[in-house]
Amino acid sequence: MKKTAAAQTDVNVSDAILDIAVKALDDGKADDIVVMDLQGKTSIASYMVIASGTSNRHVAALAEQVQMKLKEAGYKTVSEGEEKADWVLIDAFDVIIHLFKPEVRDFYNLEKMWAAIAEIRKIG
Repeated sequence: MKKTAAAQTDVNVSDAILDIAVKALDDGKADDIVVMDLQGKTSIASYMVIASGTSNRHVAALAEQVQMKLKEAGYKTVSEGEEKADWVLIDAFDVIIHLFKPEVRDFYNLEKMWAAIAEIRKIG
């Protein structure tokens, strides 16, 4: 089955957003970066990225860096959680980015929740 031009464009946009976000997280020294491929598995996103920061300040800085890099590339984001910065959620079109302090990440364990349907790969 052939993809339509619009669907192919969406995939290209999703891949571009994913690449920018992962590079920003890697450059910001995020810990344990995981990418979950959700394409064709759910309508909420094509990719989910999960990463950890070492402290509230680090999580907030990572969120700011990701959003700045995406904005520079012309992509819009919506986020929440920056005030406490123990869990920041960034919604970037078809990529959802979760940034956690390690103990909060362990508590919610999103990787386990999505493991049944998502192809998971670790970065770095």
